[in-house]
Amino acid sequence: MTPAKFIKRQPPGRIIALGFALTILVGSILLMLPCSIQDGVTVRYIDALYTSTSAVCVTGLIAIDAGDTFTPLGQFFLGSLIQIGGLGVTAIGAGIMIAIGRRVNLKGRDLIREAMNLDSGKGLVRFIKSIFVTTVIFELTGAALSFIVFRQDFPLVKAIGVSLFHSVAAFNNSGFDILGGGKNLIPYQKDVLLNLVTCGLIIFGGIGFLVIREVWSARFRWKKFSMHTKVVLTVTAGLLLSGTLLLKLTEDISWMGAFFNSVSARTAGFSTYPLKDFTTPGLMVLIVLMFIGASPGSTGGGIKTSTFFALIQGIKRAATNHSEKAFHYALPEGTFRKAAVITLLALTVVITGTYLMLVMDPYLNLRDALFEVTSAFGTVGLSTGITPSLTDGSKLLSICIMYIGRLGPLTIASLWHFTSGERVSYPTGNIAVG
Repeated sequence: MTPAKFIKRQPPGRIIALGFALTILVGSILLMLPCSIQDGVTVRYIDALYTSTSAVCVTGLIAIDAGDTFTPLGQFFLGSLIQIGGLGVTAIGAGIMIAIGRRVNLKGRDLIREAMNLDSGKGLVRFIKSIFVTTVIFELTGAALSFIVFRQDFPLVKAIGVSLFHSVAAFNNSGFDILGGGKNLIPYQKDVLLNLVTCGLIIFGGIGFLVIREVWSARFRWKKFSMHTKVVLTVTAGLLLSGTLLLKLTEDISWMGAFFNSVSARTAGFSTYPLKDFTTPGLMVLIVLMFIGASPGSTGGGIKTSTFFALIQGIKRAATNHSEKAFHYALPEGTFRKAAVITLLALTVVITGTYLMLVMDPYLNLRDALFEVTSAFGTVGLSTGITPSLTDGSKLLSICIMYIGRLGPLTIASLWHFTSGERVSYPTGNIAVG
């Protein structure tokens, strides 16, 4: 069987998973090239693989500091991996085909629909074009505004590079930086402009391209929005507000710092305060925000805001015996069941991952291990500082968790599904629940 025929016979989810895996492997090789690494610096392959996975899965967890390790070319490779991972391997491939004048076949359309969580294949080519236009507009605007800040600290060429990299990382919800020193954005915790620009890029990158497109086409009129857009915007606002208030309540930080960390915990991974100094209640708030994550069709991870919303509505229905509805719409049949499955699978990944990390690195405490694993699953990138000290076993575990988090636990669980249905049916039995 030829490779083309083999790929053609695979379901969309499996092809997307293979595409991400291949991109990670190629990225790890590029980051190991002598031209990618600064003179006098040694990089082990496990750390290059970890960095490539973190970039492609738009996480931002670092085993090595990008600013102190990679040359400008290596940083360009890293930024490219973040861009590919944020938009998605499928969207990048489709965009290249469109750019060179090739038609996207039915298989390609199925891949795009699966990757972007779309209900139908109608208008896919137009949607892909809008993704690229939106990305360019936001990233160039973010880079221009960031340049105002970084130009004060770096030479012209360096400031341009740092601004572009930062904008790409922020919009794609990846917490990488090339500032060096491993301090992330802590030196800029009081810079209002950079804080607001970074938050804006993270929020727009995290609400999803579907929502951005609909908000723009509806001219910001709430009544014109679909149920999905209203749910995403409402849950996002609610999480940002509650996260800000709870962090301000538990931590000795400014209101700007509380808001920034509330935004960043929604899968971005930038930090303006050292998280190792946060209290346990504060880290618990961040863990919840990281677990919920961004929205479908976005550059972020987590179980997604719409999943969280459907889960709450299903619990509300069970408690009150009222139908699942919101914004004068009824939730589609089976939405709660799918949300419950995704949440259960996500909890299984986080709990199992935390257990295995504690087994392989027994010196860690439960709080730090749980935070690290949740950050990896939510493709966030926040850490209490334990990432560089993890053993190779824990790094490989974290790589697997980041990969699962980027693709989604339900997609990973369905990769091994080969049959189209069951041949045997059984009578319904009784089971006591609750």
